[in-house]
Amino acid sequence: MAIDENKQKALAAALGQIEKQFGKGSIMRLGEDRSMNVETISTGSLSLDVALGAGGLPRGRIVEIYGPESSGKTTLTLQVIASAQREGKICAFIDAEHALDPIYAQKLGVDIDNLLCSQPDTGEQALEICDALSRSGAGRCYCRGLRGSINTKS
Repeated sequence: MAIDENKQKALAAALGQIEKQFGKGSIMRLGEDRSMNVETISTGSLSLDVALGAGGLPRGRIVEIYGPESSGKTTLTLQVIASAQREGKICAFIDAEHALDPIYAQKLGVDIDNLLCSQPDTGEQALEICDALSRSGAGRCYCRGLRGSINTKS
């Protein structure tokens, strides 16, 4: 089905604006022959890495790990941190729930002596800390515990 020339121009302008604002690759035609090689970091679980299809969690992206209580969110997060540390990355654990167990983290392979940890009082503070760490460019930031019922400033 052909699109008329005016609509093609309007679409091209919109796509150009989106790429300008959000970066190359932020929107594309699925049928285009582009190889999307995304660097990943292992979750620490071979079967999960395979199930994710890319070999782990994508680097440089925001990844939300969601699930009910006691479903393994913290364990998964700590395993990813351990994987990143083995690669020499600087990691931070933003513990908004004040529930980090350093002994358990160590058993999962986390180098707790080199793990940055913050236990913020509010959700806003947690996000501001994470933002400051991300903007520093020094390493990677892994946030956890930013649930809907967390305290806010107001």
